[in-house]
Amino acid sequence: MNLFSDPIIDVFIYAMITALATGLGALPFFFIKKMSRNWLGLSNAIAAGLMLAASFNLIYEGLEYDVWMVVGGILLGLIFIVLSQRVLDKYNNNFRISDISRADTQKILLILGIMTLHSFTEGVSVGVSFSGSLDLGLFITTAIAIHNIPEGLAISLVMVPRGTSPIKAVWWSIFSSLPQPLMAVPAFLFIEIFREYLPMGLGFAGGAMIWMVLAELIPEANKEIGSRSTAIAVTFSIALMILFQVLIE
Repeated sequence: MNLFSDPIIDVFIYAMITALATGLGALPFFFIKKMSRNWLGLSNAIAAGLMLAASFNLIYEGLEYDVWMVVGGILLGLIFIVLSQRVLDKYNNNFRISDISRADTQKILLILGIMTLHSFTEGVSVGVSFSGSLDLGLFITTAIAIHNIPEGLAISLVMVPRGTSPIKAVWWSIFSSLPQPLMAVPAFLFIEIFREYLPMGLGFAGGAMIWMVLAELIPEANKEIGSRSTAIAVTFSIALMILFQVLIE
């Protein structure tokens, strides 16, 4: 049953719910008071596993539409994130989050940027699904909302150990998903256009996340807790993420 008489408002409201669900991933940090260097390394490893599993899930989803557009999207995502890091390196002194070092600020900005880009594709998925039927739209919306919780956890795992407060982590997690309600409505209205380019968007987000995991999160985790512990934590979190995704489908 619709909440409102206008289906466009329905789509926006449901997509906004998926964005708000991302903030739930930060809730554990309201109960964790002390962050050691080992915890920082473990957090990076767990976030890496969650993001790696999410990236391949995006790619796999895109392959159902168009293989070459997904591959092209992965390469575009790689190029985009490499260029983005060069910009951040060049203007490093101009980017700063209060109480957080410049090096950590750069990592946080990269993570937020990648996860925000990823949210564009999820918003398109919500809009496209509602164009099919209300039942399909509600199913996809529920799945994405639940899926967004570990994504909020991944963001918080990077931010909180570096000095961000849990309440700010909630806000930034939700902020990273705001493109979902913004993209759901135009995707609902112009379904054919957005459906055509959805696989490229999925590959783009997946490629950017893979780079972030391999270039930033895993090397830093290795430095703090060693390669063996990093491998265990990454593998364990990938397994949990895959199980989580299967259970919500």
